[in-house]
Amino acid sequence: MKNMLSELRMAVVATFSLAVVLCGIYPLVVWVISQGLFPHEANGSLIKRGGTIVGSELIAQNFSSPRYFHPRPSAAGEAGYDAGNSSGSNLGPLSKKLADAVKERVEAYRTENGLAPDARVPADAVTASGSGLDPHIDLKNALLQAPRVAQARRIGREAMEKIIKANTEGRDVGIFGEPRVNVLKLNLALDKKM
Repeated sequence: MKNMLSELRMAVVATFSLAVVLCGIYPLVVWVISQGLFPHEANGSLIKRGGTIVGSELIAQNFSSPRYFHPRPSAAGEAGYDAGNSSGSNLGPLSKKLADAVKERVEAYRTENGLAPDARVPADAVTASGSGLDPHIDLKNALLQAPRVAQARRIGREAMEKIIKANTEGRDVGIFGEPRVNVLKLNLALDKKM
């Protein structure tokens, strides 16, 4: 009995000690380091305009006006772009529902952007990302949308392409991924310029 009480006491002390270290000290240390070295990223990479939060660099928003660049389609939530309901469609490559949705999106993209009926459409313009919240589109997608946005805003195509290039992010560490454009940042840059 004495041995059992001793073991029980050691188990309680070990549990309490680990709870203090892993649930208190460790998170506090990580929080202090992240706030000290990476405060913007640690606080959600929020974008503010005039003291008001307008979004995050990490989460897509739906833009439907011809005056704005449009993000990838989203399957996150019923209306899409729901950060609290992040997910993909979970439809496989052989899914008729997915094939029909992509075909419909391709036709809508071509019509909206004034492209020829046989024009190639970037995959990211008609397919949702795995999270449904990817804030980026590839450079080709942005350049295909540029004439529509330039016409709606009544600015020259060269000026529009300069704004796109100024808001193009390169490859990660110079080698990973492809050049891409954050749609929210690009649209905010357009609003600021106009």
